[in-house]
Order: sequence, then structure tokens, then C-alpha cells
Amino acid sequence: MHTIEPHYNWRHLYIASEDRLSPFYGREYSEFEFSNAIYNHFIHPQWDEIGSATLYIKLLYVNYDLGYCIIELIGEWNDCLYNDIMYLKRNVVDILVGNGINKFILIGENILNFHASDNDYYQEWFEDIEDGWITFVNFREHVLTEIECAGIDYYLAIGGSLNNMIWHNLTPKQMFEKVNTYIKKRLPV
Repeated sequence: MHTIEPHYNWRHLYIASEDRLSPFYGREYSEFEFSNAIYNHFIHPQWDEIGSATLYIKLLYVNYDLGYCIIELIGEWNDCLYNDIMYLKRNVVDILVGNGINKFILIGENILNFHASDNDYYQEWFEDIEDGWITFVNFREHVLTEIECAGIDYYLAIGGSLNNMIWHNLTPKQMFEKVNTYIKKRLPV
């Protein structure tokens, strides 16, 4: 796992540690010191801690004018044992929502497992963003099944073309437009 780096092709457009409104403003990173681990596996030092023992993220891009952000995740999303949604909601999402973000694109290619608990934080997040949305992009099939079984999919958009999106060569704006178009087609008029 230590060789899996967060997506870095957009660093010339946005760096969370340099954004005064970002929850990661002022963070310093090492390229050589591996200190964070998921269970017994070290992860690349560019991933950001959010308070969880098993879930790490990278805030890849934020556009305050259009109100969206793109977040990449790695690890095990475990609400049952570690209440990971609470850490994500309180330490990242609340700050972004407070700065006008109401559209969230979460990339889950590196989420290995998902263990649900209650839906309270998802419901709160959903209610906080009013006209916005939350999307899960490229999550593994068994993870999506667990999300659906827990009823969390009521609060976010998953599946369909969101589940096999080729995004690495897109710009953040192109990715946002692609997801936004998909969401608009799913919403009733």
C-alpha cells in the first residue's frame, strides 16, 4: 500500500495545504518518512489523516465559485468499529460546507472494505448541502453492495456510470461537469 500515491496530476491547479480555507492548510509532507499505516501496512506520506485509524484521504481539488470538491480515499471505511464517517464529516466536510462547498465527489478506487453503522452522519451531511449532492465514484462492487444494504445510498449517488468513470486524464472541471450532468439526469424534474 505504501506505493499507492494520491492523484497528483492536478497539483499545478490546487494544493490543499496552501488553501487557507482547506482543513489541511499548513500541513507539511514528507516524501520519505512513512508514519501512517492502515492496520500493518504503511501508506504513502502524501495521504492526509482525518482522525481515523483506517481511512485516509486527499483533497484533490476545490472550486469555491462552483461549490464542489474532489476527494480521493484510501483504506477501509469502517463506521461500525471506528465511526469513520464522523471523522470525515466533522474534520473535513463541515469545514468545506462552511466555506460554500455543497457538491462532493468522493473517489473510492482504493477503498478496500466498507462496514456500515447508523446513517445519522450521512443524513446530516445530506441535509447540510440542500441543493448540492454527494457522489461516490469508482467504488468496488462489494463496497457499493454494503452501502446499499445499509440504506446509505439514499443520501448519495452511486452506481451506473459513476462506477466506471475514467477520470485520471480529465481536468477537475471536466470531471465535475461529467458528474454534474449525470446527477442532473437522475434527478426528477
